[in-house]
Amino acid sequence: MLTSQRKKMILDLLAAEGQVLSKPLSIRFQVSEDTIRRDLRDLAAEGRLQRVHGGALPSSSATATFAERRQVKTDAKRILAKKGAELISPGQVVIIDGGTTTTELITCLPADLNITVVTHSPGIALGLVDHPAIDVILIGGRLYKHSIVTVGAAAIEGINSIHADLFFMGVTGIHTEAGLTTGDYEEACIKRAFSARAAETIVLASPEKIGSASPFMIGDLALVNTVVVESGTDEVWVKTLQQQGISVVTA
Repeated sequence: MLTSQRKKMILDLLAAEGQVLSKPLSIRFQVSEDTIRRDLRDLAAEGRLQRVHGGALPSSSATATFAERRQVKTDAKRILAKKGAELISPGQVVIIDGGTTTTELITCLPADLNITVVTHSPGIALGLVDHPAIDVILIGGRLYKHSIVTVGAAAIEGINSIHADLFFMGVTGIHTEAGLTTGDYEEACIKRAFSARAAETIVLASPEKIGSASPFMIGDLALVNTVVVESGTDEVWVKTLQQQGISVVTA
């Protein structure tokens, strides 16, 4: 079997099963585990999968540039954002992460909603400039241009002075085993810090993020209190989250 054929079959198995392991693959294709690991390294370098200990998971498409991500699953993001907005109550302090789904979220906030929004996203802050009843606190720091958010020590210092009711966390992957992941180490640190300062963490899980993973772990699923998903999301996946005490809200 040609290497290209084997790699295609690995990707087909990954798409069908949601996970592949190196040892069973080596037995299946009658090659060494080193050969399989080399195949997985090559496919990971191409962005086709995410390597994990012992095998690989689907790679999240949500690690593309901000402009590219805005074109992915736009209808789903809009539906999730509308449901997410319904979870906010007047008078709350709400942390809103950067991202394309949270950009949709702020467009769904009622004109008379009186809350305080904390964000490290200049785009989120600017999107709320004309909202008549929302106070905005913008966390400073070094601008990470890929996601258009601030990161670094200054951002962490600002975050540590907050006590929030809700945190809408942006992720690029949410997986029952790999947990919550994102594409940048410093972003992962910021998201953990935000979650620690909020009474409740919410993830708006658009389809491309479910069952996929990215290189940097934000934390286990235990960080999240509520996940908002589209109707029709895999029932087994939803039940797995619920068994871990996570509230799953269907949009």
